[in-house]
Amino acid sequence: MSTEKKVVNLFEEFPPISTEKWEEKIYEDLKGADYKKKLVWNPIEGIYVNPYYRTSDLEKLKHNEALPGEFPFTRGNRKENNDWKIRQDIESDNIVDANKSALNAIENGVQSIGFNAKNVSDANEMEALLQNINLEEVEVHFYSAKSYTAIIDLFIRVVNARKSNLSKIKGSVNFDSLSFYLIYGKFYTSMDNDFVELDNLIRTINGEIPNFKAININGQHIHNAGANISQEIGFSLASGNEYLNQLTSKGLKIDEIAPLIQFTLGIGSDYFMEIAKIRATRLLWAKIVEQYQPISTQSCSVSIHSETSKWNKTLYDPYVNMLRITTEAMSAAIGGCDSMTVNAFDNTFKKADEFSYRNARNIQIILKGESYFDKTIDTAAGSYYIESLTDLIADVSWKVFQTIEENGGYIEALKSGYIKEEIENSNLKRKNDIASRKQVFLGTNQYPNLEEKMLDNIQPHASLTDLGGLRIERGPQEFEAIRLATEAHVKAGYNCPKVFLLTIGNLAMRKARAGFITNFFGCGGFEIIDNLGFKTSEDGVNTALKAKSDIVVICSSDEEYAEFGPQICKLYNEKSPETIIIIAGNPANKEELKDAGVDDFLNVKSNVLETLAKYQVVLGI
Repeated sequence: MSTEKKVVNLFEEFPPISTEKWEEKIYEDLKGADYKKKLVWNPIEGIYVNPYYRTSDLEKLKHNEALPGEFPFTRGNRKENNDWKIRQDIESDNIVDANKSALNAIENGVQSIGFNAKNVSDANEMEALLQNINLEEVEVHFYSAKSYTAIIDLFIRVVNARKSNLSKIKGSVNFDSLSFYLIYGKFYTSMDNDFVELDNLIRTINGEIPNFKAININGQHIHNAGANISQEIGFSLASGNEYLNQLTSKGLKIDEIAPLIQFTLGIGSDYFMEIAKIRATRLLWAKIVEQYQPISTQSCSVSIHSETSKWNKTLYDPYVNMLRITTEAMSAAIGGCDSMTVNAFDNTFKKADEFSYRNARNIQIILKGESYFDKTIDTAAGSYYIESLTDLIADVSWKVFQTIEENGGYIEALKSGYIKEEIENSNLKRKNDIASRKQVFLGTNQYPNLEEKMLDNIQPHASLTDLGGLRIERGPQEFEAIRLATEAHVKAGYNCPKVFLLTIGNLAMRKARAGFITNFFGCGGFEIIDNLGFKTSEDGVNTALKAKSDIVVICSSDEEYAEFGPQICKLYNEKSPETIIIIAGNPANKEELKDAGVDDFLNVKSNVLETLAKYQVVLGI
């Protein structure tokens, strides 16, 4: 008797279905609803994300034909693994304290350190800053220096004094006078002087420590000012190309410049988009450098440092920031970043302490040590969705880049204010989405913790805000300002504004609308007085009067407002005419209800931020 097992091909039971058949079924299920409005997502202008992708979507793409480590480097710079460097930036400009913090970070898993070099002025101070740090194993980066040429000279003196292997020395200086202009409205000294210094800096680094980066394209500032993904990539590429153009015109070769450039990108919480963003940046940069005809295709690769977003971090419910930075770190790792800084979850209201630094480090350590994100190269490869997103983002970002180039280049766009204006317009659109809760920030503009108080927890600490150029700010700030104003009002000895939920009528509708209003006014720090429901308007009004509420919100069904609205308004006009009467919903008979005394109607289309600000003014906050 044969012992061979028959292999059953299960796929024979499921014949392939054509795209046309799938579309036919989708239209049938939509029952006449608009396909694009219902199922196609338009996160930013020019990008339309389909509800599903198939093998056929990959056939038109060319960027995924190369292997990892090969031009155009969409799939990453590495051929063997995905082992990025865990980086921590040391905020202190005190040399002794900074060294101590760095050693502690290295001891606890950090492989790359960023130093504030503002106060480093001689070789002894540089040695003190780097004391006991193995420069052949740990990357070092310098930012906020008065002169990066001077810093590099001091660093090289320390490296040579230690007789270090120069080929193993890695790190960077944060030279980016174009980004400085964007933030501060001016160059370091002047445009000409800055490029002379940069020319000297590049020649020095190439001659002494060739694996060091001389230029850092600070795309994270563009990100943290509220730019969308295509702007962050497009403007960063234009900035990088400006450096290439200026420096090659001074006689430097492309193979001397491009390998010394690093991009720093902010990583937001849009998981798949951020993965695709990193891949698209590598693809497009390779395309740009290729036009300068480098001798080595490796010059077309670019080191990408990722930094978790500051734009989307919240003051209230700050532990939610831990979830945000975790998904952001995952996106950066899968996207194939070369190094990563996970910012402290609580840096919205204080300087990071050991707990928040440890949390930030451990997120990356877990991604490597427990989730093995560092073991597999380009895990996104072959994903119909991510590969298609990479192509879409590359396409719209390239158009942003071309617009800059067609109008005189990045410096001209900086001086004219075009870059700043475009980013501010994007930020305004995103803030409007936050104000109307189209974009949700958990704990801030939706589902707030009603008992939370943050005013006394805020510690003054330096941050980039309005420094004469592009304003760096967080998306949720305006909501937070509303709630902080309420807290300050109470702290000054005044009563917290009370919102009484007069729930009546249809059980399901009154509960749903009570929940909606609780979230609505809770975002402003108002005291919410909920109720199980009232049988009559008189009972509800009498209870509300005893509570001495400033605002009464009637919560019922749209149909029942025609009955309850006038009754409640009549009672309030007699007993407490100054009380604000609001209806939760969007009833058809609004004009009649206004005539009866209803002051406002709140529903999902209401602008939450504007409404809260309006009632704060009315209530004297």
